[in-house]
This record gives sequence, structure tokens and C-alpha cells, in this order.
Amino acid sequence: MTEELTVGRLVNTHGIRGEIKILSHTDFPDVRFAPGKKLIVIPADGSPKFDVIVDSAREHKGMYIVRLKGYTNINQIEKYKGSMLKVPSDDLVELPENEYYFHQIVGCDVYTEDNDSQPLGTITEILQPGANDVWVVKPPKGQDILIPVINDVVVDVDIEAKRIKVRLMEGLLP
Repeated sequence: MTEELTVGRLVNTHGIRGEIKILSHTDFPDVRFAPGKKLIVIPADGSPKFDVIVDSAREHKGMYIVRLKGYTNINQIEKYKGSMLKVPSDDLVELPENEYYFHQIVGCDVYTEDNDSQPLGTITEILQPGANDVWVVKPPKGQDILIPVINDVVVDVDIEAKRIKVRLMEGLLP
């Protein structure tokens, strides 16, 4: 069974002709919502998932207005409000060198340059406050550590080993 990656959430209908509003959860909405692309709908009511094909899509006020093949009126699609939209994990967009998907980073153990044997903790979440991402590291005890994802701090990322090495700058540890 292939793992699935979330690319958006169906938040509402748009008009009466079966279009839907999607809140994107992907860095590649132009790829994910392109005509002909297959999406997996995970209904909010717990009913079985099913595949749909994108017929057309456009950006509108921070959302994507998408028409799905075979859905031509509001009554066919309204019951799926709140559903998650996913793609198979093997449908990944290739990233440039030294860039990673969130699911590759979350769960990695973080070590410092000075101590390669005892981890600081494990990355549990990635925040996107602005200029750069911030990794939330859960230590064995105590409060979370926030690690800015910048070249001066992140020394090495080994996705295969689920290990990340960082250089701690003054003030990073609580």
C-alpha cells in the first residue's frame, strides 16, 4: 500500500456548476491541480476514499477553484466539503539539492556539532513564520527547541539515517 501525501482540503463549493474551493497544502499547486492530474479524495465523513481527475483549475483569493471531471453541479460535490485531497507518495515533485519535503524532515533526530552521540531531540513540526522555516525539536525533557532553517545553523541533513546535525547559535537553547 502506497503512502499518500496531503495536497489540499476541499473547503467549499464554488457556484452551482460543481466547482470546488481548495485550500492548498502543497508547494506545487500548479502541478497538483493541473488538468488531467489524479487526486485521491478522503471524505470527511469517513466513507471510502476515491479517485478524481482535475478538469480545470485557477487561483482565486489564495484558494484554488477546481472543476473535477464528471462533476457538473453543486449537488454532486457539496457532500464532500471538508474532505482531504491527497496524491500517492510516489508522485513527488523533484526538489533541488538541499531541499526536502516536510514528511522527510519530521521525525528526524537532531544532533549538535559538538555531541554526535546524544540527540537534542526529534523534529515534531515545521513552522513557516516568514523568511525561513523553523523546526520544532522535542527534547527528551523540557520545552521544545526552535531551530531556524538557515545555512549558519543546519550543518548536515541525512534523510536516509533520519539524522540532522546543527550548529547551535547563542540563544537557541531555552
